[in-house]
Amino acid sequence: MGSYWSAVNAYRCEDFAGYMTEISHRYLRVAEYLENEVGFEKWSRCHYPGLRYNITTMNMVESLNNMLVNARDFPYVALLDVIQEKMSKWWNDRRIVAMAITAPLTPSRESEFRPRFAQSNGRHTLQLNPVTYHVKSGELEGVVDIFNKTCTCKEFDIDKLPCVHAIAAAHHAQVSVYSLVSPYYTKEYYALVYGETIYPVGSQSQWDVPNEVATRVVLPREVKERKRGRPKTSRFPSVGEFRKRKNRCGKCGAYRHYKKKCNSQTGSTEGNQPTDVPV
Repeated sequence: MGSYWSAVNAYRCEDFAGYMTEISHRYLRVAEYLENEVGFEKWSRCHYPGLRYNITTMNMVESLNNMLVNARDFPYVALLDVIQEKMSKWWNDRRIVAMAITAPLTPSRESEFRPRFAQSNGRHTLQLNPVTYHVKSGELEGVVDIFNKTCTCKEFDIDKLPCVHAIAAAHHAQVSVYSLVSPYYTKEYYALVYGETIYPVGSQSQWDVPNEVATRVVLPREVKERKRGRPKTSRFPSVGEFRKRKNRCGKCGAYRHYKKKCNSQTGSTEGNQPTDVPV
């Protein structure tokens, strides 16, 4: 798994190729699956075609499902009220944080950015032209273009946050380092995101419904014959996902039945410890 996450977070395609070679030597089928069926652009930072900044996942659906796990059985109007209340609280809390920021960048980006200043000290910097600088930083050198905001290490290109090479080049050029940072990391943009207020919808009797909406006939959804047993409330597991079975027999240790309905003549002590089984 170490090689996989290193490949996920690699900034340069050369480094990514080295990690993929390690994976293919140990898990050839996994490497073929990641390359041919999934595609590098869907999980690799250096192959992603758009602007990903420092985000490696965008699966917000799982986060919202977890937030609404207790409210999913509510009627639609009540469910929307829960969502509105949660969003209003989030927006207000983040607005308070944004107003209290004194540094130029958001707290998370500032904590990531500050240590790079110390790391950039003592780097040998050579000016190649008015906007391009060659910075030697250990084994990995970097050629920085402060006008186009790029570096051959690719950290500056992808994260839109100056890398160690870019900071050294900015000091050499006597340019403000913060002028090279993407504006989306600044406290001003952070405050703008949560600048609006999310108000409650209010009582249904107070709604201002347009006439074309009020007169529209909405038919109920098609009712299908209900299957026997309890209705399913949890989501379907993804391919390869593992879950713990709760209905495990205490007599024989098998799954899918209970002790009272066990047909085993003799009890078995094998497998009495709970284990993860694929669904």
